[in-house]
This record gives sequence, structure tokens and C-alpha cells, in this order.
Amino acid sequence: MRTLHTAYRVQNLHRSVDFYEKVGFREIGRVTLGDGPILVMLNLPGDGEVVTLELVYDQNVDSFELGTGFSHIVVQVDNLDSTLADLAAKGLGFDEPELPAGEEGPRTCFVRDPDGYRIELVEWPPGHPDGITRADFL
Repeated sequence: MRTLHTAYRVQNLHRSVDFYEKVGFREIGRVTLGDGPILVMLNLPGDGEVVTLELVYDQNVDSFELGTGFSHIVVQVDNLDSTLADLAAKGLGFDEPELPAGEEGPRTCFVRDPDGYRIELVEWPPGHPDGITRADFL
């Protein structure tokens, strides 16, 4: 087994696709299910051709609540400062960068999409492998 992708319900498809493209995602494909939902499949350049994020828009649903159960998705970046400068140039806001594990750990920063979903941007310290592994908990 493995995780395939995360799916978000969005209230304005154009606004959400525009936001995710500014963050660095690219559209892989889209599916319209009858006169209901439109599914937009996205990924990041390092994901190859694998879909990692699905935006679900249903014109028949007036509104929805995010709830409190979902926290965030995480996107690895090579250089947090340059990523944040790029987001700022595109008009996107973000929280202050943090060092949640101290000076030797990753640098992180949260950005929110138009519907309020949080994306944590992570820059690993030099020499750290991509992703969080068992080694991070030993």
C-alpha cells in the first residue's frame, strides 16, 4: 500500500487553481463528472507524472466547512527564502518562518490557500535526506 494523493473541496475552482499554480503545482488533468463535480489533478515538478493533489469543485454545493480534523499538507522546497520571495512577488501571504526543531532542524513556513487549507513549506538542513524517515525519530 501507499498514499496516492490528497483531495480538497474548493469553493472557486479558478481561484484555487491559480493559487496552487503560483505555489508551484501544475495541472496534470481534469475530469468532469456529469453536471456535478470537476476534479483537477495537480502535482509538483519533482512528482514526475504522479498526481499528488486533487481539487474537487462541485457547482451544486453552495458552501462547505473545513472542520477542525484536517491539519495541513507538507511541500519540500530547496530554499525557503527564495520560495517565500517568489510567493510574495506573486501576491501570496504567508506566516513567519520557524525552526520548530531548533537551529539544527528544518525551516518551515505555512501558507494558506483561498479556502483556508494550510500548506507547510519545509527546507531540510544540509545533509538531511528528502522527507521524514524513521531516522528522524531515533
